[in-house]
Amino acid sequence: MILFPAIDIRGGKCVRLTQGDYNKEKVYSDAPANMAKEWQEKGAEFLHIVDLDGAKTGDSTNQAAIQAIAEQTEIPVQVGGGIRSLSVIETYVTSGVDRVIIGTAAIHDKEFLRNAVSMYGSKIAVSIDARNGYVATDGWTKDSTVKATDLVEELEAIGIETIIYTDILKDGMLKGPNFEELKTINEATAMNVIASGGVSSKADIQKLKSLRMYGAIIGKALYDGTLKFEEVLEVDDNAR
Repeated sequence: MILFPAIDIRGGKCVRLTQGDYNKEKVYSDAPANMAKEWQEKGAEFLHIVDLDGAKTGDSTNQAAIQAIAEQTEIPVQVGGGIRSLSVIETYVTSGVDRVIIGTAAIHDKEFLRNAVSMYGSKIAVSIDARNGYVATDGWTKDSTVKATDLVEELEAIGIETIIYTDILKDGMLKGPNFEELKTINEATAMNVIASGGVSSKADIQKLKSLRMYGAIIGKALYDGTLKFEEVLEVDDNAR
């Protein structure tokens, strides 16, 4: 199981939100690229980056900071947040980003999603951010009437290979993931499923691995010191 340290960028800084609330922000670094290099040095094999400004507005405000991460690190990175055009995808891919994550546009613009998959194949992933089983959009600020399980089926039919599934109500709460929903989603699809939201203990990681998740994103627990990445890697090794 791949463990992804999360780097959320807002206003050019590395921050964390609680339950996706833009009014509940904590700044951890003024230099996201330095944070990325730190995770690489600690053993990360893949990074998960989110442009929080982009997720909310649809504009890739932090594109330069994200490109700097891709250029200054040697491990692959996946990027999401406000990616709603083929030109932005092209810019990221050509700058060294390994996987581009589409969120809101996967709900509102299926033609764009299909074109992206046709052009970039496995480099395209989709983020499913759910609140009480329904997909949220626009940086988690709007709720849709689309059930997460229905979207999973549709994405697989379109040809998506990897999804990131986040239970918004678990995000940043340090109380563990929604294992039941993750198990349901993972068993319902052949796509790679990356768990996100609430991962905060070694036990969480062991359980996710037992559910045969493709990956797990760890955010606030790393930044607050609840988990140390080096220890997390040891748990992962011992579970193999």
